[in-house]
Amino acid sequence: MVNVFASLLLSALLHLCSATRAALFDITSFSLSGHTDHTQAFLRAWAAACSSTSPASVYVPPGRFPIGHLHLTGPCRSTSITLHIAGTLSSSAAYPYSGGSPDWILLDGVERVSLLGGTLDGRGSALWACKASPGGRRCPAGATNLRVRKSKEVVISGLTSVNSELYHVVVEECRGVRVEGLRISAAANSPNTDGLHVEKSEGITVTTAVIGTGDDCVSVGPGTANLWLERITCGPGHGISIGSLGKRFKEAGVENVTVRWAVFKSTQNGLRIKTWAKPSGGFVRRVVFDHAIMHNVHNPLIIDQNYCPHNRGCPAKGANSGVSISEVQYSDIRGSSATAVAMSFDCSRRAPCRGIELRDIRLTYNDERAKSSCSNAGGKAYGTVEPPSCL
Repeated sequence: MVNVFASLLLSALLHLCSATRAALFDITSFSLSGHTDHTQAFLRAWAAACSSTSPASVYVPPGRFPIGHLHLTGPCRSTSITLHIAGTLSSSAAYPYSGGSPDWILLDGVERVSLLGGTLDGRGSALWACKASPGGRRCPAGATNLRVRKSKEVVISGLTSVNSELYHVVVEECRGVRVEGLRISAAANSPNTDGLHVEKSEGITVTTAVIGTGDDCVSVGPGTANLWLERITCGPGHGISIGSLGKRFKEAGVENVTVRWAVFKSTQNGLRIKTWAKPSGGFVRRVVFDHAIMHNVHNPLIIDQNYCPHNRGCPAKGANSGVSISEVQYSDIRGSSATAVAMSFDCSRRAPCRGIELRDIRLTYNDERAKSSCSNAGGKAYGTVEPPSCL
């Protein structure tokens, strides 16, 4: 009797495990004979996983798989989906790629999706060359390698993104996204290839990212709250930037941003907040920059409220930014500046910066004392602060 009971219990457990085991959909199982473009195979695998009654996994085996635009939409019937990429997804067509779409791979309206491993190769070098040519203004804008939009509880782990035409990874209108082990690479002169951009999102956590690109390593757009960035290595690139903000009058603010343990290697900027000198109802508040190392960085600590790239379409002379900046803390920042002014807080006369705190800052210029520059900035300094505070 005991053996019969044990047998029934084992059978029930095996049935339970089988019922909860993730359904696996290998994209090569959906490929058509003779086809080298795997776009439709990927979309079929996604559709099967999305409609699954159990947790599901879409698998890309080792190798190189050319794909076109992937629009992976939810909501899904499956309670969780894993995109496991063991190989490389490459843009199926070099420039011009985008074909009217601003995104190459788009996760839209999904929940509890994990993207694990793999490489995304946007093959953007031809478009970069077009933009650098005399007729560059006639070139298409390009496509973002990966955009996650209007989604919740998404995990991106171990992903590598290379040579995106435009931004590499964008998180937009999302809640509860976790990014870990991210690697991003593009040429130092590649235009508008921001590594990671977060906008209109809340509760985003990024840990351990190595980013080298032609624009901001990380950029933070309006409507972002409760963002945590930790162990970020940046270079080449334009640094970690909050903004640009204030380009439009009606714009959501940025609050509760923490950046910890960041390293900058010969970047244009280190820790930056940038706003346009235009009227705005926006704000930046409760920001913590903690534990950062600068190696030959041109602007290690910078607030620029007169931002206008390439001096095109700039506000009228004497205009002031309406973006309010307050409660910004800098602590344990050390290293070397490539310019004499290592700290520059150029704030708005209309909305002066308030509550800036400097604590344990040690920045040098050519092994000498660097300088600081302040305009319309108020706050306090604690402990050792080099260059001397101008607040």
